[in-house]
Amino acid sequence: MGIKLTAARSNLKINSSSAVLQASIDGHGVALARSALARDDVASGRLVRLFPDIERPSELAYYIVYRKECANLPRLVAFREWLREEASSDRNAT
Repeated sequence: MGIKLTAARSNLKINSSSAVLQASIDGHGVALARSALARDDVASGRLVRLFPDIERPSELAYYIVYRKECANLPRLVAFREWLREEASSDRNAT
């Protein structure tokens, strides 16, 4: 894809769904979370969905969420654009 990968300066591995959401609320990055678990944080404005315009009904739906004030961070913008392109190309590759 022409993307130069660099080693992460740091990373965080969390095995608890609620702790993952709290880490994102605290500004430690983007979280992948079950919609049922993230719903209250999204409704209250503590987190925002990465792609609010995309809805896929499923019992196993996930949200990708982050803090609202982080929306224009270059790394988040790049991740959002990359993820949208990946999801789009995956759907069309049959």
